[in-house]
Amino acid sequence: MVVLSELPEASSSTHGHSPSTSGPSSSTDGYRYDVFLSFRGVDTRHSFTDHLHKALIDANITAFLDDEEIETGEDLKPELESAIKASRASVIVLSKNYASSTWCLDELVLILEQRMTYNHIIIPIFYHVEPTHVRKQQSSFGDAMAEHKQKMERETNANKRSQWAQKMDRWNKALTEVADLKGKDVTGRLETEFIEEIVKDIHRRLHAPLRNAQQLFIGMDYHINFVTSWLKDGSSHTVDILTISGIGGIGKTSLAKHVYGLYSHEFHKSSYIEDISRRCDGKYNGLLDIQKQLCGDIAKTSSIQVYDVSKYTSMIENAIARKKVFLVLDDINTLHQLDALLGSKGFHPGSKVIITAKDRCLTESCALFKTNIKPKHTKHLLHGLNETESRQLLCSHAFMCNHPKEGYEEVSGKLLEYCQGHPLALEVLGKLLHNRGVVYWEGCMKGLKKETNDRINNVLRMSFDSLPSKNDKELFKHIACFFVGIDRDLSETILEACDINTGSGITNLIDKCLLSIGRNNELKMHQLVQEMGRFEVDQESPDKPWKRSRLWCHKESFRVLKRKKGKGNLLGLALDMRMLEKEKLGASYELKTDALTIHNDLRRGKSWMAHA
Repeated sequence: MVVLSELPEASSSTHGHSPSTSGPSSSTDGYRYDVFLSFRGVDTRHSFTDHLHKALIDANITAFLDDEEIETGEDLKPELESAIKASRASVIVLSKNYASSTWCLDELVLILEQRMTYNHIIIPIFYHVEPTHVRKQQSSFGDAMAEHKQKMERETNANKRSQWAQKMDRWNKALTEVADLKGKDVTGRLETEFIEEIVKDIHRRLHAPLRNAQQLFIGMDYHINFVTSWLKDGSSHTVDILTISGIGGIGKTSLAKHVYGLYSHEFHKSSYIEDISRRCDGKYNGLLDIQKQLCGDIAKTSSIQVYDVSKYTSMIENAIARKKVFLVLDDINTLHQLDALLGSKGFHPGSKVIITAKDRCLTESCALFKTNIKPKHTKHLLHGLNETESRQLLCSHAFMCNHPKEGYEEVSGKLLEYCQGHPLALEVLGKLLHNRGVVYWEGCMKGLKKETNDRINNVLRMSFDSLPSKNDKELFKHIACFFVGIDRDLSETILEACDINTGSGITNLIDKCLLSIGRNNELKMHQLVQEMGRFEVDQESPDKPWKRSRLWCHKESFRVLKRKKGKGNLLGLALDMRMLEKEKLGASYELKTDALTIHNDLRRGKSWMAHA
């Protein structure tokens, strides 16, 4: 009973009062803003910073932005102090004239103090300046500090001169400190791409749930409470790992991301790595990039480039052994990925790891669990939404309320029945049908009977693609086409006779959340998963059914039999025998397939292939 969530938000600020925000106040951990933008107006107000601010707005990131210039020499306004303290992160645009503003320097000192006290996130941007010039106060930064020093020396009041000296000492230390942080350099980059990268980084590092999107968490209360309890109840002397599993689109990522945003600040170090299987798929350095991200989050990394997965694993092992960490590894697909990111040497006591995976048994097979220091492992399986939650989610997207509009009750009911509580399907179809008439809804339902929505199908297909063997994929397609609702023992007897290994195969399908066993020992499959399996068979030959391996549509089976086609391709078909009787085909018709021979007087044990 979970729903997909989306990326977090952030905010931005500059110097001054009269803040302009790009969204409503934040309620995350009591913060009002996500990001404070610190910049020198004369350098970037009408160029880079303005473009960055607009990108933050477009990304639904709450931003504090000063719309007035700052007069050099003025004290930092109380409004700015409050904005910095009310922000979860700061983006500091270090441009040529940044240090010429005492206001900017005061902001910088306060921002760095927040980092030390409240885990305030800082993202320095070196905007056409050299980090070494900032660190050592050289070039324009040296000129600015020299000018401040001259003003101090011209001060005749001893107390004020002493205050200036103390300020300058703090400014010098702050510039050195910010230059030593991991920052971003715009030199040689397209600003549009650079800004997009910054916004993505803010999303990744803040991990806050979207505001104004309560519909994204419909049905998640139980699961949020479960994971929260798991986080809170763990001993400081143990290491706990939680595996959240379920079919694609059921809400694993949403749940993990939401909880991470709530509690990551309670650990020494934390890291959220999203979409691991996709990032590794077909990309040569995909796993290396992920390891680099993880190391950057939890450890001080050297400037030396590493191109060996095993060396990065060793660096990760050293880091997690020294610090209490909270890791979320989203969509782990293979043991190789898991071993590369967790290693085998163990974690610092009190650490927590959440793994989301389509295979609920993958985690306990990794190298970490084969040692004497194996952690405590908890599994949590996500199911679909109940009827009330499903209706609320669908209507929140389709009608912007909790109930169907008048006249839409019947067609909404049909769509709810089709989705069977699948959050992604409810969200995608709800958005698709927003502001559409009833006739359009009915047409959409007819279309779905022929072909599943591409986005939904692609998400579900990832589980199928991850099956470990051809046998398991063939078994899945057999069950999707013919065996849903059939007794497990009978199904296994028939499939084994067709040279399909069901012993490990059915277990693998259950582990991948593609199959379940009902109370009466029948095989069960979510309707959308079943449709995805049948779609895979359809794609073998979309326009020529006789070239497919399986036929479950009685009309198509009848046409293929009548035309005497498909003799070399079919492994099985479903046929209502009454259709033969109506056509008076007699008992002479027969069709041989690779897996079995179907006669009009079907032999016992294979009748599942012929009857409705």
